[in-house]
Amino acid sequence: MDFIKVTKDHAPYVALIELNRPKELNALNIQLMSELGETLKALDTDDEVRVIILTGNEKAFAAGADIRQMAGKGTIDMLQGELFGIWTQISKTSKPTIAAVSGFALGGGCELAMSCDMIIASESAQFGQPEIKIGVMPGAGGTQRLTRAVGKAKAMEMVLTGKFIDAEEALRYRIINRIVPVEVYMQEATKLASEIAAMSPLATQLAKESVNRAFEVSLEEGLYFERKNYYMLYSSEDQKEGMNAFLEKRKPDFKGK
Repeated sequence: MDFIKVTKDHAPYVALIELNRPKELNALNIQLMSELGETLKALDTDDEVRVIILTGNEKAFAAGADIRQMAGKGTIDMLQGELFGIWTQISKTSKPTIAAVSGFALGGGCELAMSCDMIIASESAQFGQPEIKIGVMPGAGGTQRLTRAVGKAKAMEMVLTGKFIDAEEALRYRIINRIVPVEVYMQEATKLASEIAAMSPLATQLAKESVNRAFEVSLEEGLYFERKNYYMLYSSEDQKEGMNAFLEKRKPDFKGK
């Protein structure tokens, strides 16, 4: 991997993926995205990984797409490149994902962070969809996930002006989970990941599925899907372990079975 660093034992059952193009502010070129897709696919089937943290560095999570790679392309080039197949894979990762964001999360970087299930932001974090300034528009979920998070009026303003918002405003508009000092944003993301990793991996994956389904279907369909997943967990060893541990007043030892 040239543009991705992976640490599987970042914390128990927690894998860390670091975007690694610091000179380019982690601009998302085709190779980086391909490496990211391959990495997530491998981690998603790894029994030793229950939660995945995605981060950049203190200066930039990712400052957008690599414009040098895109400037000369035409419509057919973009269609045949199947770039968005990788984005679909990212959003379909079954294990919980946490974006640890510091500095710039712009364009594709903002879309990448929003593709994760949760976002921990440092005080220096800035979010935005500035594609309009270069004659295009968001294409990896910016008009959809952003609108679901902040509402039509604010999303329209951000997308049509390209203006950034800081961490405080991102928290107010419910894009992120919390803000912490730059010095501890990775520790806070790791703490959250470790809390989730201590739970039953089967339950967390089905719960994640159910929450995501709430954005796609009616309430009645969502409730049906939730109950189906709920009943399914009663076939797991983790359900027996969890309930017995509660009754016996001890900490459960979940195996993901």
